[in-house]
Amino acid sequence: ADESSGYESESAGAERGGAAAAGGGRGRQRRARTAFTSEQVCRLEKTFQRQKYLGATERRKLAAALQPSEIQIKTWFQNRRMKLKRQI
Repeated sequence: ADESSGYESESAGAERGGAAAAGGGRGRQRRARTAFTSEQVCRLEKTFQRQKYLGATERRKLAAALQPSEIQIKTWFQNRRMKLKRQI
C-alpha cells in the first residue's frame, strides 16, 4: 500500500479478491480502507448524535482534532446516515 496517496497497489487488491481481481478495475487502483481508531469512532458517534450533518467549518475542526482528512470525515457521516436509515 502506498501510504502517502491512500492507494494500494493493484496486486494487493487482487490478493484480497477485490474489484481489480474481478477485472472490473483494470489499470485502476483501489483506495485503501480507512481504519478509524476506537477513540475516533467514539468522537464521531458523539458528534453524530448531536448533529447528523456537518458544515464545512465543523468538518474542518473535527478533521483537525481527529487527524483523518475532511473527505474521510464527510464519507464517515454519509455512511453513518445510511446506516441509520437502514436501521429505521
